[in-house]
Formats: sequence, structure tokens, C-alpha cells
Amino acid sequence: MDLLLDTHVFVWWDSNSARLGGPARAAIADPANRIFVSAASIWEIAIKRRIGKLAFDGSAARAVGGNGFVEVPISGVEAEAAGALDWTHSDPFDRLILAQAKARAMTLVTVDPAMRAHGGVALLEAG
Repeated sequence: MDLLLDTHVFVWWDSNSARLGGPARAAIADPANRIFVSAASIWEIAIKRRIGKLAFDGSAARAVGGNGFVEVPISGVEAEAAGALDWTHSDPFDRLILAQAKARAMTLVTVDPAMRAHGGVALLEAG
């Protein structure tokens, strides 16, 4: 299974946070699954760290590979799809991550109720 981690899930995994639920943790650790992190998450972490909303040690980009995950680049087609989503949610990172999960037929791992409510994408509850 291809899993796309929402930003908070990647942060929780990287910090070994107890907030990451057992089923999601097991799915991420399962070597049969491929784990992906969007470049949008790396961007989001950098912005939140700069403005003091997130403590994240080291480089998020290096942590993706260091955890054995694959970085998902942002394509123009996915950027357009994110902007065109019929969704009132305005967070550009969430919009892009959701659009990438849809476009790439990945299972999105998240606890975000707005993303879970949108539909149209396979989900794995992270909490």
C-alpha cells in the first residue's frame, strides 16, 4: 500500500510521539508499504518552525529520507487540482496534500477532520 503522510503524522513519526496511533504506526513501519511525504509538508514544517509554531530538529527534507520515506514533488497538474478542489478549506498545504493523494491513488494518513470529511481519497486514521 502507498501511504501519504499528512504533515503532523510525519512530525509525530519523526519525533516518536505517542499521539501517533497504533494502527497507523504499524502501517508506516510495515515494510510491505511504501511511505511518502509531500514536498508541501517540508515547506509547511519550514514555515511553522520559522514563525515559532513548531519545534522540529534538523532538516525536514533530510528526515524524509532518513526515515526511509520518499519525497513527493509538487507537479503543476497537482497544484492546479489543489486550487480547483470543491472544498471550502483554505489551508494550501492541506489542499495540496489531498490533491496529491487523489492524483496518485495513495492512502492519506491523517487525523485532520476536514481532510477526512472531504472524501474521494482512501484514508487511514492516524490518532
